Amino acid sequence: MAVGLDCYLCQLVVGLLVHSCLDAAGAGLGAVGAGRTVAALACQLLVLSFANQVLLTMAVRASAGKLIMGLRVIRLPDAGRPGFRRLVLRWLYGLFWLPLQPWYRLRGARPGGERPVERPGRCPVEGPEDLAGVRQVRHSDLRYYRAATAGRTG
Repeated sequence: MAVGLDCYLCQLVVGLLVHSCLDAAGAGLGAVGAGRTVAALACQLLVLSFANQVLLTMAVRASAGKLIMGLRVIRLPDAGRPGFRRLVLRWLYGLFWLPLQPWYRLRGARPGGERPVERPGRCPVEGPEDLAGVRQVRHSDLRYYRAATAGRTG
């Protein structure tokens, strides 16, 4: 849900930016103008996505959609703040690998060619963490975890 909200917010902001640029440039768009608009839209989407998923997450542990949903991004296994490298890997993973997952599921095989492990109900078993070793958790759960670990060590 938070990912969908992030996508919607990113597209909304870029759409407003491109719309204002088109209004300022004038109403006449030729083939060259349309190509430039598409290139500008793609560049702005990538930059805004990077700023939201990496820079904002480094600053406040959540992207805009995750902040609205009350989620935080943590590093595994110690629930610490993820570093820049992990967040960039996570962003690239979400940008290039995740959109291909429906295709792999429809084909019934994983990228390496092996079949997914299945539970008794023929439901595939997913791995415990994503590629970059970070997870998203509810902010309230993170507070409870910190309180419990502080009580254990104190």
